[in-house]
Amino acid sequence: MSTELIQKLRHQTGAGVMDVKKALDESHGDVDQALEILRKRGEAIASKKADRQASEGVIASYVHLNKIGVLVELNCETDFVARTAGFQALAKDLAMQVASMKPLYLSSADVPLEVQAKEKEIYQAQITDNKPQAVKEKIVAGKLKKFFDENCLLNQIFFKNEKQTIQDLLNETIGRLGENIVIRRFIRFSLDDHGTGKNC
Repeated sequence: MSTELIQKLRHQTGAGVMDVKKALDESHGDVDQALEILRKRGEAIASKKADRQASEGVIASYVHLNKIGVLVELNCETDFVARTAGFQALAKDLAMQVASMKPLYLSSADVPLEVQAKEKEIYQAQITDNKPQAVKEKIVAGKLKKFFDENCLLNQIFFKNEKQTIQDLLNETIGRLGENIVIRRFIRFSLDDHGTGKNC
């Protein structure tokens, strides 16, 4: 594998040189397949570390043109990791994500059942054809998934990489840093909100 290709993949993922080389070897030089291999490894590592307590971390802030302000609490297991440039950059990126993409919830599990029921009701009313019930249910499920993808931070596409969700980004970082990392909460203020803020 060429050094340029390894560096490109390292820059995209933040993975170590050996991990990138292994992924490229396994994918026979296919960059997209190598990215998928690295993403799956990150998920596997993240699931192993999910039960570990994350009580250290940072609160990152981002203010855009003095009109939008965001605070994000990002936790990890040790203060050593909390002080690393990679962890700090992740926190800043998450704050910018919240500012630009306006998530209402952290995850789909945080969406109240009443909100889900109301969304389903709206989607069902939009289906006017005489379609079989199974087809209608698939349509509603697809629209609800889209709602989660747009309104839940962990489901959103990362603004710096359209092939990666925020959950993928977290999993990748967990794999790279070797610690459990948790977005604990966020709040977004906008002058348009008249100071009410959205706290998740």
